[in-house]
Amino acid sequence: MSQNDPILKLQKLLSNKLGLMDQLFSKMMESDSAPRIPEITKHIFESGGKKIRPLLCIATAEALNYKLDKHILLAATIEFIHTATLLHDDVVDESSTRRGEKTANILWDNKSSILVGDFLFSRAFQLMVATKSLSILEVLSNAAAIIAESEVLQLTNIKNINIGLNTYFKIIEGKTAELFSAACETGAMIATSNLNQIKSFKSYGKSIGICFQLIDDYLDYKGDKKIMGKLIGNDFFNSKLTYPIIITLNKGTYSEKEKIENLFKKKQKTQNDLKLILEILDNNDALKKTKIEAIKWSKKAKEEIQKIPQNPITILLQELADSIISRSS
Repeated sequence: MSQNDPILKLQKLLSNKLGLMDQLFSKMMESDSAPRIPEITKHIFESGGKKIRPLLCIATAEALNYKLDKHILLAATIEFIHTATLLHDDVVDESSTRRGEKTANILWDNKSSILVGDFLFSRAFQLMVATKSLSILEVLSNAAAIIAESEVLQLTNIKNINIGLNTYFKIIEGKTAELFSAACETGAMIATSNLNQIKSFKSYGKSIGICFQLIDDYLDYKGDKKIMGKLIGNDFFNSKLTYPIIITLNKGTYSEKEKIENLFKKKQKTQNDLKLILEILDNNDALKKTKIEAIKWSKKAKEEIQKIPQNPITILLQELADSIISRSS
């Protein structure tokens, strides 16, 4: 990560608060009766993630001059929810690596990953209650439900060549953008009663989340395996139809559409199949168009944060919206 990376700058600026969040997270993932819980949680928590969602929660509250400590509870809640979804996702996707490390379902087993994910969800709800705010409880519990609902929607659309952009955006708004949005919204809610500022931060989080997922879709076909820590074409091998594929199905030739359909429906896909998909995507400038769509959401995020009184944190949050476009992992 570059020294000029706004995420790194935010992490340094808010290091004390992030440290408190890490301490709370570590304490709450302990279990005397089931030692496998801290084993698995520690493995995924220390695997090198940027913890961008809890960082956004803390940054949002601090940007609005919040002086208490409930945003630490919120940040840990966000990270528990995110970590739980990662454990569940790796089981659903049958993933073997994440950030260059073996996944929990490979090191342990699927049952352990699912049950530890459930434990983390329960910890998240304990922390939600600890904020003593029904409105925050409502936002975060709704977010958890929407994430699960969207994961099921994605699962039911595996190999669905007829999936449209409306369904695609419904999926990514739920499974990715919802938690970004909730992190920023609740961070603002704990710090201010100004509804316009809360609304702006909520919209900022949603836009950042959509941008983040679009770049994920881009990197899945264009990224560097060594930097990303996972195989290129993972979405293809899991038969997930993402933005570059969907726009190619909408605009490509009949022959290209037929090839895509046949390749996605294959049970055993090969690297040569991936090469054919990449050629079709290149012929349609699909990856370039994916990045253009991501830039649109990045600009929307910046527009929202510019509605907030400017300070060092809001400036970094604007820079963060730009940096997502150029990320490599």
